Amino acid sequence: MDTELRLPLPAPRRVLAVGAWLKNAACRVDGTQVLLSPVHGDLDDPAACTALEDSVQRLLALGPVDAVAHDLHPDFHSTRLAQALAARLGVPALAVQHHHAHIAVVQAEQGITGALVGLALDGVGLGTDGLPWGGELLWVRGAQWRRLGHLQPLALPGGDAAAREPWRLAAAVLHALGRGPDIPARLGTAVGEGAARMVAAMLARHLNCPESTSAGRWFDAAAGLLGLSVRQAAEAEAAIALERLAAQTMATQPALVETLAHIPLTEVLPDGTLSLLPLLECVSALGDAGQTGEAAALFHVQLADAMAGWAWQAARDHGAAQVALGGGCFFNRSMSTRLQLALDAMRLPVLRPQLVSCGDAGLALGQAWAAALRLAEEEGQGDGARDAPCAAAAASSNDNPDHRQPPTETSPCA
Repeated sequence: MDTELRLPLPAPRRVLAVGAWLKNAACRVDGTQVLLSPVHGDLDDPAACTALEDSVQRLLALGPVDAVAHDLHPDFHSTRLAQALAARLGVPALAVQHHHAHIAVVQAEQGITGALVGLALDGVGLGTDGLPWGGELLWVRGAQWRRLGHLQPLALPGGDAAAREPWRLAAAVLHALGRGPDIPARLGTAVGEGAARMVAAMLARHLNCPESTSAGRWFDAAAGLLGLSVRQAAEAEAAIALERLAAQTMATQPALVETLAHIPLTEVLPDGTLSLLPLLECVSALGDAGQTGEAAALFHVQLADAMAGWAWQAARDHGAAQVALGGGCFFNRSMSTRLQLALDAMRLPVLRPQLVSCGDAGLALGQAWAAALRLAEEEGQGDGARDAPCAAAAASSNDNPDHRQPPTETSPCA
């Protein structure tokens, strides 16, 4: 059965959104009314694809729509479905970048019309540059958005296989630290010396090692370095094991927390990248010394504190008064709580999804909201009308019309 929700502000256009690849759900937004389908599951399952198609037809039967929104990835079943539906209905099919949609969920739920800084942290979503994203710092206002920064990219030896086997990500960290020759000795006992040598060679030759800014992969890397997870039997298994150990350590040694935070092990580079390698080097050293609980706690404390400072600086620099959190990594209570406390201390209000999941199961609402705002702005109507000249100027400087620059201090629209 569909779930009905009410928004504080009406969407300026009627939009049907077809959701994400993982934990797929569809959504229809019409004024202040939201109808969210049940979660269908992951779209690598034919039954989930059929369930999505059925939900879309049911939502369409409720009346006409002005657009169909979908993910930026061109090969998803949901994308192809959206494009076919839009062509049949004679309306636009609008692609919404995955992490922008996570932050747009907060815009929709809480009626935010001003500028936001968004932290979108998850496993993966296709970026506007064609690369896998997942640890993103965004600026969002209305339909406009901009990527301000991201987590340091990490190599994924074997591509998708790395998301299933955290030891590969541990190897990627060792390679990035200049310790590639140590990979067979460090990981060979757990995975076999042949496999460890193969991955070390792949990393050395940059062979089938795409890079990702995914926050989820950094959690996996930390778990792999500490020997908490070699191969995952279920999604987020490594991250859950890492958080469980961190939470236990932080609960039993509360004084340790501030000690771990004392010397920052992260750095924001001039291009906005949040560097995590020094942190992972210390995590690895603590693990080698048998202090796995301290290492897991260190990872959570330092990452949360670093992101708080990252978001605070971005909000100050870009005229945002609030920070929005979205993405499946925020199911991690230890990190989320520490981040909330740090931002509270900085007096930067924190907004989080309340009506739908912060993960991909709620993504369709953000897709629908972002598409409705964009369509209204492009038509020069609705709440986005006053920003239309800025949007047009930004779009002209970027091939992707959904990746827009905020007004600068010299802009007549500022």
